[in-house]
Amino acid sequence: MRNCVQLRNQDSFSDRLRYLRNKNDLTQKQIADLLSLDRSTYTNYELGKTEPCLKDLAKLASFYHICIDCLIGQTKK
Repeated sequence: MRNCVQLRNQDSFSDRLRYLRNKNDLTQKQIADLLSLDRSTYTNYELGKTEPCLKDLAKLASFYHICIDCLIGQTKK
């Protein structure tokens, strides 16, 4: 797993998700397709309109090679 240094805990989940996608030069559609999600579902995660279920959190964390704690901002400095 990558370490979480680049993800700031004070950022929202949606901010961290957008940061990771942009850092990997991917579109919302590409990420959604890679993770077998509807594009609108993924977009709503980034907009903070909905939160992913545990299964989708696990997919996202695995894809980005980080732990779920890092993804949701529950790491200690």
